[in-house]
Amino acid sequence: MKPSGVITITTDFGHKGPFAAVMKGVILSRFPAARVIDLAHDIPAQWPPEAGFWVSRAYPWFPPGTVHVAIVDPGVGTERDILVLEHDGHVFMAPDNGLLAQILDQQLEPRVFSLDTTKLEAFELPAPSATFHGRDIFAPVAAEIAAGRLTVADTGTRVQEWTPGWIDDPETSPGKVSGIIVTIDAFGNLISNIDASLIADFGEPVAHIAGHSIAMLQTYGRATPGDFLALVNSFGVVEVARAEGSAAEGLGSTRGAPLVIRDGYRA
Repeated sequence: MKPSGVITITTDFGHKGPFAAVMKGVILSRFPAARVIDLAHDIPAQWPPEAGFWVSRAYPWFPPGTVHVAIVDPGVGTERDILVLEHDGHVFMAPDNGLLAQILDQQLEPRVFSLDTTKLEAFELPAPSATFHGRDIFAPVAAEIAAGRLTVADTGTRVQEWTPGWIDDPETSPGKVSGIIVTIDAFGNLISNIDASLIADFGEPVAHIAGHSIAMLQTYGRATPGDFLALVNSFGVVEVARAEGSAAEGLGSTRGAPLVIRDGYRA
């Protein structure tokens, strides 16, 4: 992999406090030419599946050689591992807590390593604090990889096992796909883990959620203001929306809510 110098950061740190900024400061101190992109910092606290969802759906829009750092880390300071993965010309770093499962599951023989800081003594990493590995481990290691001074294979030991994802893949049967809501965006749209390819053969796909049967349309403007609709969004998954309103509020649904897509209006 040829590094691009781009690093993305995804966390549940929020925008209150200096935590994400301090990570950027560490990166730039080691690699001043780095281009650091905030992917998302409003991931719900301690909810790795949403971070993994966004990283897996967003990374193809970045140049090959990008390093993607994702930190939603309830186990920080414990014996949990940090994984470093090379996939599709990109590098991913995250705690071994299921966050990277959506990417790992795409590969037959993934090149994934468990980070071993004792192998990185030449890079003079600081002694890590118990609660801010983003600053003390993730940021400096990402900077060294992005600068081309450290390869994925040199970060630690290759592993064959890792923590599985927290969310099961959608279940499929003839004329039916069952998934869940993974995230809710700023507009109150309910975004699911049902990929468009799973319903590509449906003649009349209908979304069923919270006791409602909702027709699938091509875009938000096809619905009357106030009406619910379902559609395949710009990241290639099914979402449920409300024209000029919030589907989350209107349906009383949140993350983890079941969503079923049927071919036709069968119950």
